[in-house]
Amino acid sequence: MSAGPCWFGDRLVERAEAPIAGDDSAFAEGRGCYTSVRIEKGRPRFEARHLRRLARGADALSLGRFDPERARRALRELAAASLPEGEGAVRLQLSRDRRGLRLTGVARGLGEDPPRWSAITAPQRHEPPPVPGGHKLTSRLVLALAAESARAAGADEALLFDGEGRLVEASRSNVLWVDEEDRLLSPPLARGAVAGVALEVLRERVPIHFRDARMPALRTARALFAVNAVRGARPIVRLDGVPVGDASHPWAARLADALARD
Repeated sequence: MSAGPCWFGDRLVERAEAPIAGDDSAFAEGRGCYTSVRIEKGRPRFEARHLRRLARGADALSLGRFDPERARRALRELAAASLPEGEGAVRLQLSRDRRGLRLTGVARGLGEDPPRWSAITAPQRHEPPPVPGGHKLTSRLVLALAAESARAAGADEALLFDGEGRLVEASRSNVLWVDEEDRLLSPPLARGAVAGVALEVLRERVPIHFRDARMPALRTARALFAVNAVRGARPIVRLDGVPVGDASHPWAARLADALARD
C-alpha cells in the first residue's frame, strides 16, 4: 500500500497502518458502497449529494447508522492532508464489522485527464446488480474487468451491454447520446446502471429522455458522452477504433455548463 494518509474509522491514519479486518463486510461479503468526490480548488464538489448517496447505500445494505457529519469531516480532512494543490478525488466507502458501520477513505490525484475520450465495447456482459436502486456497490467485478479491458486497449472507457444487447452504462460513467432530433438520451436506470451524481445533477438541469439503445444507435449518434462526478461530461469520439459523434456538438457546452454549478 502506498504511503500517505487515509481515513479509517474516525481519524486520519497512515495507509500502512490501516488494518483490514477479516469480518469487514466489504472484504468478506462484498457488502459495501462508496462514492468518489471531485476536489476542486480544495472544495468537495456536490458534497451534499455524495453524502445522500452514501446514506441511501448504507440503508439499502443494512450497514448501520450513517453519520453524515463524520463523513463530511473525513472528506474535508483527507482532501486537505492528501491533495495539497487542492485538486483530485476522494473515495469514501461504507462497510460494517462486528462494531457496526465502518467508514474508510482514500485520496488520489486526477492523473491523465484527456478532454475527449475513446471507448470500447466491453467483452463482459452487464449483469443486474444484487441490490436494486442504482447504488455504487463495492461488489463491482464486472465493471472492474471492463475498465481493465479498456486500459489494455488503450481506451478511456468501456461500454457495457446486457444480454439483450441494450446499453446499460460504462465501467465508470453513465452514458448519454444525442439522436437525430438533437434530443439527449440515456439508458433507463432500471436496466441496472449506477445512478451517478453527475447524472442526477443533469436530470435536474437539462431535459434527458430515457430510452433503450443498441450499438447501431450509438454509432450513428450526433454526439456521445461519458458522464461522472469526477470527470464531468467527456465526449466519446472513438468507439472500437471507429470515429463517432461530434465533440463540438452544442450539447457538449450545455452539459459542461450544467455541471459547472455546484
